[in-house]
Amino acid sequence: MTLKMTIYPKFTPIPPLDTVAQQAALERQSHLTKPRGSLGRLEILSAQIAGMTGSLDWLPKRPAVIVCVGDHGIAEQGVSAYPRKVTKQMVLNFLNGGAAINVLAKQFNIALTVIDAGVAGILPEHPQLVAGKVNYGTADFTKAPAMSPMQTEKAIQLGMRVVEEKIAAGADIILTGEMGIGNTTSSAALIAALTGEPVERVTGRGTGISYEQHRLKIQLIEEALTFHDPLDEDTLPKLGGYEIAALVGVILGAAGKRVPVILDGVITAAAALVAGRLDAGVIHYCIAGHRSAEPGHAVALQVLGLSPVLDLSLRLGEGTGAALALPLVEAAMRTLQQMATFGEASVSGAVNPPSSGLSTPESLPPAE
Repeated sequence: MTLKMTIYPKFTPIPPLDTVAQQAALERQSHLTKPRGSLGRLEILSAQIAGMTGSLDWLPKRPAVIVCVGDHGIAEQGVSAYPRKVTKQMVLNFLNGGAAINVLAKQFNIALTVIDAGVAGILPEHPQLVAGKVNYGTADFTKAPAMSPMQTEKAIQLGMRVVEEKIAAGADIILTGEMGIGNTTSSAALIAALTGEPVERVTGRGTGISYEQHRLKIQLIEEALTFHDPLDEDTLPKLGGYEIAALVGVILGAAGKRVPVILDGVITAAAALVAGRLDAGVIHYCIAGHRSAEPGHAVALQVLGLSPVLDLSLRLGEGTGAALALPLVEAAMRTLQQMATFGEASVSGAVNPPSSGLSTPESLPPAE
């Protein structure tokens, strides 16, 4: 499915990967003091990042995590283990430094920004909070479109504006996160609609709901897909959320500036699916931080062509999986840059024997 551009804002065309830098990274990998391909995914990742940034010398010196938040009308039907008011409470927890993403952001020196794209409540002013509220939560998508096309466009523009401001201020890698009671239901609906996979295959237990709630969740998504058929360029407005639309803007905005994006879990993967329908080149700038326990996440990553850096059975969101992957992204680049070559170390084997682990840029997936 290709989404028509009529209801979406203009954005910077996504530049192609720098294949010269990618080839140079592969060439250097072949001369480092190790069997070729022995660092596995780190070697592939270093070449991909070189292609994204156009540099073998790039390091994530100023990482930023952008957590987009919003409420969902579908939550009123009992698809979550928590009431909708928890979204606002968790945002306050982010701002007070008490959430898991706060702990990890502090550990890895990641700047945290929270975007209120659609929380159903008033939030206090805070230096880490962008007050961009488009509406006080979405409509129940089993009864009406979740958002209007105009609201969807506004939320995407919000994400693009914030990420471009962060990049202008020096951010050199963007981590995506989210929070919103009911948003695993919305993301499962989007993934089912955009991939054609059965709803049951892509719908998980989210916050840890019961068997009965899980069956209800599947039933409601199936009803919504039937209610909104056909799902064309209005897929995101009909089924999405304000925080998901803002994430689409974050991903598009970062990729347009050649800045790597580390995706978090199933909700950010759903946003990447939408962004990829708008410009397929955006996926070349995405790194899958992890594979979550949500079944729809594995489906979305497969369709996107992304392999996760980590697989820790996480299902929290907030950007936690993206944050945990960041040190491995840095490790990929530091080993490329700082290991000695056979010649520099006077180690026999200056011509590194080929390995099936890594060969040419053509053998690489676009980005992982």
